[in-house]
Amino acid sequence: MATTRELDQHSTVVAPLLLGAMLVSRSDEGTVTVRITEVEAYGGVGEDPAAHTFRRETPRNAEMFESAGRFYVYFTYGMHWCLNVVTGPGEAATAVLLRAGEVVQGRDLAAARRPSARRDRDLARGPANLTSCLGVDGSANGASVRARRLTLDLRTPLPKPSIVTGPRVGISVATDWPWRFWVRDDPSVSAYKPGRSRLA
Repeated sequence: MATTRELDQHSTVVAPLLLGAMLVSRSDEGTVTVRITEVEAYGGVGEDPAAHTFRRETPRNAEMFESAGRFYVYFTYGMHWCLNVVTGPGEAATAVLLRAGEVVQGRDLAAARRPSARRDRDLARGPANLTSCLGVDGSANGASVRARRLTLDLRTPLPKPSIVTGPRVGISVATDWPWRFWVRDDPSVSAYKPGRSRLA
């Protein structure tokens, strides 16, 4: 499982450590396990203009101001849940967005939750699809990454040649920051869609 020591660092340090981690979701329907293949780091107050915490603490982002080692889940576009791991010391308010993964257990249940996915690689490809196939919603917000319902299990870090970095996806500020990390050549990594700068 993930430890406080490993997650108690800036999001840009933690993000590559999460690649290859196993995210296990347990429910009455069954268990689905996803191997994480793509993540994005987000900074804290006054640091990262693309982060929810850039300006201040709000009711929506309050969990990011808690200690490392919990989940921050938010609703976006009125239809999707996105899952983050809170990182950093104290109230650093940094987090890593879990963007994509490969379903390695519970494929049938994941597919039932994602009927529009035509191929296995698409089951957890993209942050909204990832939460859908795991059955994750706002009830996981603030939960420990060690909780039985949703558990983050870190593995041996991937070798650096296996990790690629580049710009984050679909944001309108800090569009060129190389804070997205993914497993090289993994088919489950989501398609890159560049954000549009507000200054453009």
